[in-house]
Amino acid sequence: MICTTLRSDDVLALAHWLSGTLGLTPGYVAADHAELFWHGGAVLLGPRRPDDPWDTGGAVTYLVVDDPDAHHARVVAAGGEIVLGLTDQDYGSREFAVVDAEGNRWSFGTYRPTEPVSDGTNRAY
Repeated sequence: MICTTLRSDDVLALAHWLSGTLGLTPGYVAADHAELFWHGGAVLLGPRRPDDPWDTGGAVTYLVVDDPDAHHARVVAAGGEIVLGLTDQDYGSREFAVVDAEGNRWSFGTYRPTEPVSDGTNRAY
């Protein structure tokens, strides 16, 4: 699964705009985190914070991997520039990030957003 992650000054307002205007399907949506879906992919929203290593001023592409340690080793062996080492997140994911030659940030981890069920039971707003 490939996800785009964005930072926002108002997560709820952006989530409502993305779903209401662009037609993304809201999954879990709260003030501190939102997940919206589009044909098997996801947009993950989080709040802007001054010391946030994920806030690059633009989108970060997040790719779900089953074994982040093995993938990290592959990236390092290939000469990838690691910008965030392997990290165990408080939400249960194990992740790392790399920057490509154009300055784009790529993040890999075990967190897998779950698309909403048809009755909307996993929506928070």
